[in-house]
Order: sequence, then structure tokens, then C-alpha cells
Amino acid sequence: RGNQCCPGLLGSVWGGAPRPGQALGVIKNWAARVRAGSGKKPVTYEAAHAPHHIAHRKGWLSAHTSNLDGEEGAAERVVEDVFIRRFIYGTFPGLLAQEPVLKRRANVLIICLVLFQNVMPTNMYFLAAYTETLLSHFYKCPVKLELQTVANRPVYKFL
Repeated sequence: RGNQCCPGLLGSVWGGAPRPGQALGVIKNWAARVRAGSGKKPVTYEAAHAPHHIAHRKGWLSAHTSNLDGEEGAAERVVEDVFIRRFIYGTFPGLLAQEPVLKRRANVLIICLVLFQNVMPTNMYFLAAYTETLLSHFYKCPVKLELQTVANRPVYKFL
């Protein structure tokens, strides 16, 4: 039998072991999707749309021209984006209300952040200057932070 390594798997996923001659059910991939419920769960704009709707209903979180035909450096941009996002999450712990948006225009890197108002403004200015200075030295290009603060997490709709 094919399910001997996980004997309880079929019972929990398909509601019981299949009878001989009966087709097995299909496990659908629901990763990165918010399930519709009773309409009481607040959802942000990014989470409200499924991943396959990127570039149709919602935009990319990283905007640059390296993915165009004939352009080089797409892999380097992805690695840079991952580093920048981790740096932002470490620099602003628990303050991000939404995902950071990275934009590259010519030689300028623009990082758009929506933050909670949990920190004093002087500390926020220090963290912004610290981030701009370090990332400018790392990437040897001007880095600008566009900050917006909100009291609560922005709600797009309820699911």
C-alpha cells in the first residue's frame, strides 16, 4: 500500500480511506491565499489578491527594468531586493504595516514604507537616516526612503 509511511494522512485529507476502484481526491494548493470566511477578517490589499493576479489586478513590489528583453542584471536585482527587505525588517522591527515597495529610477533606489506610529518621531527620523546612509554606502547609489505612518493596519476589505 502507498500510504504506509503516513497511515493517518488519507483519513485526515480525504475524509476516509478510498475504496477499491475509487479515485483519490486532489489536494489543491492554497498557499499564499486568504480563504474567504464569514466576512469578519480584515485583509490588506496585497493579501486580498491571489499570487497569480500579480500584474493583472495588483502591481509588483519591486519595480525595475532588468526584466526587459536584452537587459542584464536581473538576478543581481533579486538578490539585492532580498537583502534590502531583510535589512528593512531588521531595522524597523514590528513597525511595518505593509510590505516594502522598492523602485529603481535611473541610479536612485526608492524604498516606500508604511509604518505604525509606535515610535517617537525622533527615533523614526534616526532609523530613516540610518537606513538611507547604510544602503547608500552598500550599493553606491542614492537611496531615498518615502515614509508614511498609520495608526492601524490599512484594511482593503473583509473576507
